[in-house]
Amino acid sequence: MSSRRGISTVLQSDTIRMPTPLTTAYSVPPGTRIVFFSGLTAKDSDSQTVAKGDATGQTEHILNAIDETLRQAGGSLDDVIKLTIYLQKREDAPAVGQVRARRFVTGPPPASTMIIAQLMSDDQLVEIEAVAALS
Repeated sequence: MSSRRGISTVLQSDTIRMPTPLTTAYSVPPGTRIVFFSGLTAKDSDSQTVAKGDATGQTEHILNAIDETLRQAGGSLDDVIKLTIYLQKREDAPAVGQVRARRFVTGPPPASTMIIAQLMSDDQLVEIEAVAALS
């Protein structure tokens, strides 16, 4: 078993064994602060979509926002224990996966990725929800 920043413990099932570095579940001890992120899209401070037409750029922008918010709480992306990713187009999944693999260098947290018909704006290609565990 490994951990994310020593806070959470990776749980693996023998029935559904994920190839390293992928994981299926984390366990966090009592008293751990849990931070829940609503679905974030690539918007700037003026509510304009960033990186229009570019799923890689939108994913980077969203993960930067999550990291920035977690740093204000004393954490970072290393503390993320769950992602839910919504994509407008299936063909964007490999690009989003590459960003995820690059940004979560100790191994990506468990994630679900869904292809949906449309996000709130036509120019939004990616939406990400996150859960983090902080000591």
